[in-house]
Amino acid sequence: MNWIGKPLTRVDGRAKVTGAARYAADFNQPGQLYAVIVSATVGLGRIKEIESGEVERMPGVVALITHRNAEKLPYLPHKGVIDPAAGERLHVLQDEEVHFYGQPVAIVVADSLDHAERAAAALRITYAARQPLVDLSDEEVQPIVPDAGRTLADRARGDADAAVAGAPVRIDEVYEIARENHNPMEPHATIAAWDGDRLTLWSKSQYLVNEQAEIAAVFGLPTENVEVVCPFIGGAFGSSLRTWPHVTLAALAARQVGRPVKLALTRKQMFFTTGHRPRTHQRIALGATEDGKLQGIIHEGTGETSRYEQFIEALTAVTDYLYSCPNVRTRYRLAQLDTGTPNHMRGPGEASGIFALESALDELSYKLGMNPVELRRRNEPRLDEAEGKPFSSRSLIQCYDMAGERFGWSRRTPEPRSMRDGRLLIGMGAATATYPAFHAPARARVRLLPDGSAEVEAAASDMGPGTYTSMTQVAAEFLGLPLDRVRFRLGKSVYPQTPSHGGSWTMASVGSAIRVACAEAQAQAARLAVSDNGSPFFEASADDLEWVEDRLVRRGEAAQGLSYRELVARSGAPVEAEGSAQRDPEVAEKYSMHSFGAVFAEVAIDPDVGTIRVRRLVGAYGIGRVVNPLLARSQCTGGMIGGIGMALMERTVLDRRDGRPVNAHMADYLMPVNLDIPRLEAYFVDEVDPVVNPLGVKGLGEIALVGTAPAIANAVFHATGKRVRALPIHIEDVLTA
Repeated sequence: MNWIGKPLTRVDGRAKVTGAARYAADFNQPGQLYAVIVSATVGLGRIKEIESGEVERMPGVVALITHRNAEKLPYLPHKGVIDPAAGERLHVLQDEEVHFYGQPVAIVVADSLDHAERAAAALRITYAARQPLVDLSDEEVQPIVPDAGRTLADRARGDADAAVAGAPVRIDEVYEIARENHNPMEPHATIAAWDGDRLTLWSKSQYLVNEQAEIAAVFGLPTENVEVVCPFIGGAFGSSLRTWPHVTLAALAARQVGRPVKLALTRKQMFFTTGHRPRTHQRIALGATEDGKLQGIIHEGTGETSRYEQFIEALTAVTDYLYSCPNVRTRYRLAQLDTGTPNHMRGPGEASGIFALESALDELSYKLGMNPVELRRRNEPRLDEAEGKPFSSRSLIQCYDMAGERFGWSRRTPEPRSMRDGRLLIGMGAATATYPAFHAPARARVRLLPDGSAEVEAAASDMGPGTYTSMTQVAAEFLGLPLDRVRFRLGKSVYPQTPSHGGSWTMASVGSAIRVACAEAQAQAARLAVSDNGSPFFEASADDLEWVEDRLVRRGEAAQGLSYRELVARSGAPVEAEGSAQRDPEVAEKYSMHSFGAVFAEVAIDPDVGTIRVRRLVGAYGIGRVVNPLLARSQCTGGMIGGIGMALMERTVLDRRDGRPVNAHMADYLMPVNLDIPRLEAYFVDEVDPVVNPLGVKGLGEIALVGTAPAIANAVFHATGKRVRALPIHIEDVLTA
């Protein structure tokens, strides 16, 4: 039964549209109380006084917890793969210090949400405030070399400075990307309940096993004493990869009051304490021959981080390998600010870095008088020149060919402001997309049941890309079962451990583990058959047996055999097996592994008022084997929509006086809505890559966002002749005198 590659609808779709799907805040517990966080109203300083008496006497209030009466937690060392390697996470309610605006400084627990909100609003706190530093461009900012990843902070081959300086054609410009917040539909929420020294958390998490380990470390518990449950996520985009302070606060409050506690963040609070895409400043300098061959590339970038942790991302990584160039120098620095720690946001690092690189390359193409796609074609590398390794597969030119043909790139006239639709200026732009084909160790469990069906379990998450469906397809494929005979379960930390649901590695990692677990379950069932003296396969050699769909048969005798139902019935108990998968380190050393794509954008701009509308986006991607084309296209169009927001709308603005986000609500933090979404098309080249993993799949969730913003920015230049080097692009940026 060939399920991989079929565009199947979501197996969890009915549960979602009927309301049967339960999200973190839906797991209400008997006797539950409600908690509301009180956030700091200064950007830096310490708490001087808390006027708690009146609040504690308000109706329904059960507890007011501050640093003065909160349990002192051990905060044992813990660094998950997603956590900043340098620095120490925020120790919430452990002292009077305030590190950033919006930091949790108290929590009110009451018998209803209304009572908790009223009491939290009434709490008066006096601070000894100091002036925070929150602007990346402030003269006081002194960027530092990150403590972690120092080898990636400065990389070079050849002499890029000399090559750029001596090149006949040069570009040297600065690009900026605003701070962004994730803003998924579902706010962060946690329900915490203790049973003695055992804790259960119903919590929105993209990384259940890390949340389990983090909270166990915070409270000094054995890891097995913490269980995290999260079967559904209403969008996250990376915001739920880390375990944020509200999870600790829910658990702390529940233990302090001796009852389950529910804590849900407000939309405003999600601008404070659940991370953000860091604001970045980047310099790109390119030197090329007159026929467009790159001679030198310089890419210098600075990203913001908090003072107590060092958040690093792959801001300059793409530049090392994307194009052929003998002289390349990259530099990455951090600006330590009085803000909360940034976090991974869809396409982290690559989305920001490639905007600068692809914008600069577009600028170079106009200076050369060359088609922007042709310039990229002339600098296509034969191998990863940074690592000296061949690519496991690289279909970038095929992506440009496919997407360009469907987009109609040949109809573009090269001169800026040369295309119109009536009075509207029309622009066309293109950009490259890429993202690493990551893989991480993962485990999965398969259970063959007496009714002939199978259960599959893994501690993964599903924030919307269709994990339930795609993993069901993988299991059904390798077990040879109809799709409706496989039930895939995720969202519990007690299931076999998996990596985070982020970084575009879920299918590669978890899917590969499920493949192994399916094979092990079949092998175990076969061993039972050959050891059962009542079985037709008693004492048969394993080499003489094979599986044909869901039946164990002798080779060449497919008409006879035993089904899963019969095998399990004979054994008297379900057949259960686990499997694990990880990338062969020797293979990883031999190849450079990435997904690639090409994105084309068309914009229409009103020359009188400067309004910008994206009319079309067409992308083609080389992502290896496509498990479900329907879900894959959905991932791509979703990424494109995020790219529209990045290019034209999304920006979190901080008040320099106190670090307060002045637009921490959906009225002023703009994101694409239905009327902003144009015609979106996503295609996939036929790419075979047996090296990346046994399934031959590459990551997809990040790449579609990565190339979209620069394609739109390049289209804006083509339409107007005005180059905008800061995102998001505003109306006033394109208005001409």
